[in-house]
Amino acid sequence: MATPSPRLTAALCYLLLSVSHLPGLAAAAAGCDCSGDAAGRDKAWALRLKVVAIFCILAGGALGAAVPTLGRRFPALRPGTDLFLAAKAFAGGVILATGLVHILPDAFDALGSPCLAGPWKEFPFAGLVAMLAAIATLVVDTVATGYFRRTVARKASAVVDEPTELGRCEADGDLEEATDGDGHHHGHAHGMSVIAPAPAPGDELVRHRVISQVLELGVVVHSLIIGMSLGASDFPSTIRPLVPALTFHQFFEGIGLGGCIVQAKFRLKSVVAMALFFSLTTPVGVAIGIAISSVYDETSPTALIVQGLLEAAAAGILIYMALVDILAEDFMSTRVQSRARLQLALNASLLLGASLMSLLAIWA
Repeated sequence: MATPSPRLTAALCYLLLSVSHLPGLAAAAAGCDCSGDAAGRDKAWALRLKVVAIFCILAGGALGAAVPTLGRRFPALRPGTDLFLAAKAFAGGVILATGLVHILPDAFDALGSPCLAGPWKEFPFAGLVAMLAAIATLVVDTVATGYFRRTVARKASAVVDEPTELGRCEADGDLEEATDGDGHHHGHAHGMSVIAPAPAPGDELVRHRVISQVLELGVVVHSLIIGMSLGASDFPSTIRPLVPALTFHQFFEGIGLGGCIVQAKFRLKSVVAMALFFSLTTPVGVAIGIAISSVYDETSPTALIVQGLLEAAAAGILIYMALVDILAEDFMSTRVQSRARLQLALNASLLLGASLMSLLAIWA
């Protein structure tokens, strides 16, 4: 039996060695780095930046949510004015860019990470979850609006059907008097005009209340996730640019949510509660991230899957709310379509809001 030459043996060994390194080369080419890198980690300095981030983000969110309430002091900013419609279009652009530019790409990155195996690489789950979330938002929007409208209608009909005392004139009714030949007066009361109050709240008000609550749900989910991501990081180089970026991010989102809350005409306690809930969500997320930073691994499969699914759901909610409930209602109204200048102003405001929020994606 012939002995293989040294050159052939060396070639075979080199070939086997090359093949054995292919999985590692593939992982490197895919950019998979599923192990933490200690370079640049500074927990003490990162903690100081996180504390600063908590107060900055809290102030930004609270200020943004408070801006639409200035209409109480400045009539030009009250709901229904041209300036308010322009501000609402700006807010719609901000929320739309948040869903499409900030949240949805992060969801695709998380669920498409090379650190995940199995079906996550074979199917775009982020797009599927975003679509299902948008459909679920449509269902909730429709069912909730219908329920509240039926409730208001039942209350109104119950008031209308109440019997009234003969000859008694209510504050809102009118009483007709007829005189016969003997000079006697006969009272005739119109029951509908006497006891039929104006529906409160009306259909439009019900819609605004449902919109504001569903919108806050989507914004809060996203705010909690980004807060936890910031709080769990121990890299000052990562946190430093995020502090101003997330402050402006929450400021613009607060304007959008605050505008919807103002249109809903909640009581003062409810307005304050909703604004505080939004403002506190990201700082609370940062605090949670700080608490779990020692055990949290953002590259673990569980963390990637949970983050990706929640981000995709939040993106679907915000995209639906921006297009259907915030923008379409005003842009398709007769008032806007019959005035070219107002239509141009709203389009410019929409593009400005979307552009500014998209620009923040460079840092956050």
